[in-house]
This record gives sequence, structure tokens and C-alpha cells, in this order.
Amino acid sequence: MLIQLAALGMLAAMLPLAIVWVSGDADKYRKLIWVTLFLTFDLIMFGAFTRLTDSGLGCPDWPGCYGQADPLQAHADISAAEAAMPAGPVTVLKAWIEMIHRYVAMAIGVLIVSLLFTSWRKWLQSGRRDAKFLPVFPTFLFAFVCLQGAFGAWTVTMKLQPAIVTIHLLLGMALLALLTWFGSRQNAPPLVPPAAATLQLSAALATVMLAIQIALGGWVSTNYAVLVCMDVLLCQGALFPPMDFANGFTLWRDLGMTSNGEFLPLNALTAIHWTHRVFAVAAVAMVAWVAFKSIKIRGLEKTGYWILGAISLQFATGVLTVFLDFPLAMAVLHNGGAALLLLLLTLLNYKIRVARQNPPGQA
Repeated sequence: MLIQLAALGMLAAMLPLAIVWVSGDADKYRKLIWVTLFLTFDLIMFGAFTRLTDSGLGCPDWPGCYGQADPLQAHADISAAEAAMPAGPVTVLKAWIEMIHRYVAMAIGVLIVSLLFTSWRKWLQSGRRDAKFLPVFPTFLFAFVCLQGAFGAWTVTMKLQPAIVTIHLLLGMALLALLTWFGSRQNAPPLVPPAAATLQLSAALATVMLAIQIALGGWVSTNYAVLVCMDVLLCQGALFPPMDFANGFTLWRDLGMTSNGEFLPLNALTAIHWTHRVFAVAAVAMVAWVAFKSIKIRGLEKTGYWILGAISLQFATGVLTVFLDFPLAMAVLHNGGAALLLLLLTLLNYKIRVARQNPPGQA
């Protein structure tokens, strides 16, 4: 089975590798980084789809599906589980969704291994003098994606424990940010004046607040707390509905249970959802303010406009997700918007760092 899974991972990686190979870009190494980033963004979107369709346990073992490399070979076991529990977590469709998610994740692993080998080979060929191919960052990426894979396994083996699933989401977002930073370093240095460095703390704070909001959003999703507040402005008809923060934010517990093994009360789910909404206001305000400030600085204008557009889209999809009674496409788009914002803020932070390193009068 493991050999078959490795072959499927290689097969899934063939298309992005072919795109790099046939590209007219002379810098294939740089192209490989950005293609890996694009596929990582796609995986985050598909991971949201997997979670929101309740397909995380579509194959209840790991890394295969009922000990097989694909749902076709495991069809009898999947069908038996579906027949025994038609509304349960295992169905043929959910099994395919979960395994496609794993295949794409394996493809990203193959791409990062390709980056690792390319960087070491080029660096050694240059006599360890070409800083472009210094293998420190690719080696770190390889270790990081192995950690992400471990949490992917624990997500299944620990039966969607909220803390594990949320960390898995955050690691995926962090991998996207790392690839964005790494890819930006391969591009020509941006022409940004040193004055842009005045935004350094604000941009960093906006990124931290976004990361917290992503974690809160993940906590809402992994605890299935989305539908407890169906009002657009209020929650259960009140600004401050009854809430149980102690149980809602106990991190180490099973899905749907308190740390004492009792069923998680509605007030705990309300606290989770309400906190995500309230912090969203602060996060949106901070990110929008940084975007407006960026627009006024030469060299940061485009990034600022992109961030402003992305935060507007994210706010709109958040409201519409509730207003339209949680449509799947809107919820997936909301997750993708968070990933896009993180990507753009990472780009902004990189440009600001370059500006900070520029001597006065340069750029």
C-alpha cells in the first residue's frame, strides 16, 4: 500500500512539475517555489471543502483507506460502513474527497523534496557560494511539511479532535506564508523607499491579528459551532447571549465533549462563535488601516489595494455565509479569503523588510 501511495503522490506531482519544466521562465527554481505555493493555496481551499463536507473521516485510517491506497480498492469496506450508518462519516463520496486531499498533500511533499534536492545540488555545484541556493530554508520547509503531515495523520487517528484539526489548519497557513516569503526572496528586490519601514510594527501586528482570527475561525469550524448564531448582527437575538467560555475554550478535549467527558453545551459553542465574530471587527479594522497606509507609500500601493480588496471580500463572505444560511461555496470562499489575506500580508511584510534594509536615498 505504501508503495502505491508513493506512486500516486508522484503521479499527482507530475502536472505541477511538468508546468515548471515546460515554462519559458529561465529560473526553474523560482518557478518551482511559486508553483508549490499555488498548489498549497489550492490544498488549503480543498482542505476547507473536506472539513465543511464532514469528510475528514471519510477514510477512518491513515495513510490509506481501509488499508488500501485508494477508495476503489476499499469499495467493499466503505460501502459496508455506509450501509451500516448512511448519515455517518464514511461514504463513497467522502472517502474520495478525503483521499484526494491526501494525494494533493503528498504532491506538495514531492515538490518540496524537489526544492530540497535542487537547492543542495545547485549550492554544492556553486562551491557553496551561491546564496540563492542556500539549502537552509528548503531544509526547514521539508521538516515543516513533515510536521504538517504528522498532524494530518493525527487528525484522523484522534478522530477530529478540535485542537489537532485547528493546529493542522494553522500549519497549512504557516506553510503558505513561508513559501510566500521564500518565493519573494527569489524575485528581483522590490523598489520600496526606506520610509515604508515606518509600517513595520503595524504590518506585523495586522498579521498576528489575522493569524489569531484564522485560529478562531478554525476553532469555530472544528467544533461545528457555525450554526449557533444565525443572525447577521446579533447572536441568538442578543448582543451578549448566554455563553460558556470555560468549556468552549478548553483546548484539549474530544470533539463535541467537555474535558470531563460530558456533551459540550450549546452555551460553549455560542462562546466560540461569538468570540470569532467580535475579534473579526478588530482584525478587519487593523488590516484595513494598514492597507490604507500602504496605498500612500510608493512601492506598496498595489499590495495595499490588493489587501483592501481581499479584506472587503472576506468581510462580505463572512456576512453572506450567515445571511444565506451557510452555503458550502461561500464558506469555502471565506476560508480561501483568509489564506489570500495571509499571503498578501506576508508579501507586505517582506517588502517593508526590504525597505528597512535600503539605505536612505535608495529606491
